[in-house]
Amino acid sequence: MAASGALNGNGRQGAGARLRHLVGWLVRAQVSSAARERRDTIVVLLAVAFVALPQFEHLPLWAIGVIGLLWTWRAWITFSNLPLPGHVAMLPLLAVAAGAVWLQYRTLLGREAGVTFLLLLLALKLLEMRATRDVFVVVFLCFFILLTQFLHSQALPVAMMTLGAVLALFFLLVSVSLKADDLPATRKLRLVSVIALKAVPLTVVLFVLFPRLNSPLWGLPRDAFSSGTGLSNSMAPGGINRLLQSQAIAFRVRFESAAPANETLYWRGPVFGSFDGRTWSPLTQPTAASPPLSVNAEAGSAIDYAVTLEPSQRNWLFVLEMPARLPAANDLEPRMTSHGQLLSAQPITSRTRYEARSFTQFSFGLNETESSLRDWLALPAGFNPRTLQFAADLRRRLETAETTDAQTGAELQLVRAVLDHFRSGGFRYTLEPPLLGRQSVDEFLFDSRLGYCEHFASAFVVLMRALDVPARVVTGYQGGETNPVDGFMTVRQSDAHAWAEVWITGRGWTRIDPTAVVAPVRIEQGLRELARQTGADPLFAIGDGAETAWLRMFRRVRFNWEAMENSWNQWVLTYSAQRQMSLLDRLGFDPDWRVLGLLLALAVGAVTTVLAVISLRHRVRRDPLGDLEARFRGRLERAGIQCRPSDGLRALNNRLAGELAPASRREAQAILVALDRWRYSPLSASVPPAVIRRLGARVRRFRVRFAD
Repeated sequence: MAASGALNGNGRQGAGARLRHLVGWLVRAQVSSAARERRDTIVVLLAVAFVALPQFEHLPLWAIGVIGLLWTWRAWITFSNLPLPGHVAMLPLLAVAAGAVWLQYRTLLGREAGVTFLLLLLALKLLEMRATRDVFVVVFLCFFILLTQFLHSQALPVAMMTLGAVLALFFLLVSVSLKADDLPATRKLRLVSVIALKAVPLTVVLFVLFPRLNSPLWGLPRDAFSSGTGLSNSMAPGGINRLLQSQAIAFRVRFESAAPANETLYWRGPVFGSFDGRTWSPLTQPTAASPPLSVNAEAGSAIDYAVTLEPSQRNWLFVLEMPARLPAANDLEPRMTSHGQLLSAQPITSRTRYEARSFTQFSFGLNETESSLRDWLALPAGFNPRTLQFAADLRRRLETAETTDAQTGAELQLVRAVLDHFRSGGFRYTLEPPLLGRQSVDEFLFDSRLGYCEHFASAFVVLMRALDVPARVVTGYQGGETNPVDGFMTVRQSDAHAWAEVWITGRGWTRIDPTAVVAPVRIEQGLRELARQTGADPLFAIGDGAETAWLRMFRRVRFNWEAMENSWNQWVLTYSAQRQMSLLDRLGFDPDWRVLGLLLALAVGAVTTVLAVISLRHRVRRDPLGDLEARFRGRLERAGIQCRPSDGLRALNNRLAGELAPASRREAQAILVALDRWRYSPLSASVPPAVIRRLGARVRRFRVRFAD
């Protein structure tokens, strides 16, 4: 047992020693050309892996396997000193790769097919990498593949990873470009850092002043509408539940003043009026045209805010109920439907920012007519008979009840009666309700009594229509989470919500949220608080006990990271043509393309001139060891010891042996031996900075003392 333990310990030490040796071999300067070539090949393989790995989540499994196999083959050739495959063998491999991509995508163009084919070509190029020219081709292919990552995402982690990959590729270019003498890794990193710092001012100028496009920069026409996330254009049991499990961000909001209470945060989206017994959808063929939207609002309830909307591939713009005006975003060409939904002229295919103003206290729809309200009463025949019977019984009870309030309208009495049924009928809010069959509303109201917002909203609207009260379903988002770091409110897909609107005489369309009756915490404090109280998600269970300290730390880290991402989105990704022109206006220039082009030319000219002066100025290459030798000779001459230029370090050492005291002689000898060792040996090309610092300290401490 002891021998086995010793063997395991030695094995671990041996593995660690081999790893340290490999790392040291990679970072230190190489004298042999063969060793340099092998080292550079390994660095190329590591750089290719760093560039290709983030793309694997977008590739088919067979492509990942082929790329990994080709990369491993090239690494095995490098470590085993085996010959590379001939050019004739590469042609069939190229044909097979192209054929496989064609069979997968039926094309070699486009985002998915093009990126897959490029990565396969990069892996094949590794197998014929024989000369420095081939290394340059691989590096340039890596640069191009890095750009394709922005076709999938422009988020902050992608940008940080891309910046790291660019620096690594420049490190590789510096290493390969060295012809005579190699340099240690620290010197190469210093060169790459200088290049990167010089590029920063020009990058900033081009970002701020280069004309912005109204269309997305990183995209292809055929890929623009390839996918979408968020709310759907219809609502059926289970649809919103998929969003409630998602922490993806729908949009962020920055209020000009204090954010309103959570129960007023209703972000209006699609409005549904057609019901086929299971699915709600927008009205497609209304029997009568709806009158123009008419809103009466209290001016004191106005709130100004800015929304940063994530791409959804839909033309829906989310604002608080009820918008006071169209958002200030001319490039969106926003319009308001007669149902109160805000739409843009084109789908939102990139992150979009717009400013809005809304009223939290309002009424609208008072100008509806009997014919325009008829569409909001329709129910499909043959569905939910128990619900229809319950509505008829409820109406009869209200008509015969002696407690009927004569001052309350008939519609309001019906609304209150239905809400009372939800409140006292044993209904519970849950994210895991049972599946419903053909008679979905019947099964929910009288059997399961379990559901979430879309179940309650759908059943409520069906009941109201059965009671001859115009009603419809509204979907959108409710609530939001304020980030204490930057003050932005984040609305996630998990905040998706459905509520109802009923038309009441003298009030118009009135928001009724039956979910607030069953689960008021969901509306007043948000889904996260409801999940914390019910234990549905332990990540939200942030309490005061010591057992949740790591969860509080997790929230702090998440808030800081989301604040960084939001800053990236606000200052970089949403810097649009409109914001560029606004910047010109704030700077006192005319917001015109010609003025922008002139400013760009002047700024680029000034920056490049400064960089040229800095880069091309005459530099005196200093030799730190030569400076130390000159300083030591000067100290001797000031003490009266003549140091002839023809005296070498060894000759000077021999002459000092008879003139200095023993202690001073020993110190002078140690300094001269160290200078001779480091200046006139193969190690002189890579003197560690620590050696120079220690030797400089010895020269400063040296005192000349003559022998008696």
